[in-house]
Amino acid sequence: MNVAVPTMTIIPAKEPKTKTAIIVLPGGGFQKVFVGLEGTEICDWLVARGVTCIVSKYRAPGGNDFWDPVTERQITPKIPRALQDAQRTIRLVRAKSAELRIDPNRIGVLGMSAGGYLVAQTSNILAPTYRPVDAIDKISSRPDFGIALYPGHICRDDGSFDPKLPITKAAPPQFIAQAWNDETDPVCNSLMYASALDKAGVSTELHLFAHGGHAFALRHPTEPVGKWPELVELWLKQIKML
Repeated sequence: MNVAVPTMTIIPAKEPKTKTAIIVLPGGGFQKVFVGLEGTEICDWLVARGVTCIVSKYRAPGGNDFWDPVTERQITPKIPRALQDAQRTIRLVRAKSAELRIDPNRIGVLGMSAGGYLVAQTSNILAPTYRPVDAIDKISSRPDFGIALYPGHICRDDGSFDPKLPITKAAPPQFIAQAWNDETDPVCNSLMYASALDKAGVSTELHLFAHGGHAFALRHPTEPVGKWPELVELWLKQIKML
């Protein structure tokens, strides 16, 4: 909570290494950042499969659109700090590719809930959202693939598509998964995002589970929704990222 200084925590891949890296963007409604449930726990799974994992602790609260329970209204900050931090993290990881022993063309993002929205933003908003601070900011912030789990903020309360999220054909391949009974972020977020990507000609894989609710992460291994990691692995192999 109250993250004023963003950080990135690098967890090296275990042998055999794949030269693929994934930046994990936890959820938290842009009010907090769940670095355990939707951060380091996800990395434990990834590094065991030879993937270098980076947990992004972006600035919150107020790093992006969020619901303020005190005033009972949607707050839209003037500065998209969470997106800025996500873009900078991608650039930093790509700049350190030789040091991390990863392929600079095999860097993806995986986000949950609010982090899933950051996956959509970083995949489609390719222009810098902050003034360059050094040479690293000349490097592309476009991820090579995106994995959005139970994303939010895309489907607005009135059923419309988020007007601030431009969908571009330049977006990388996307994997999306959500549960139909998600009461926090309605399934329309995944449906609308997948449909928009498909119309733009972006390779998109969508999986919807009957049960799982919100924030299922890796904590439902015996249920159908708990099979999403296996589906992600198959998909990553299909797009030649594993």
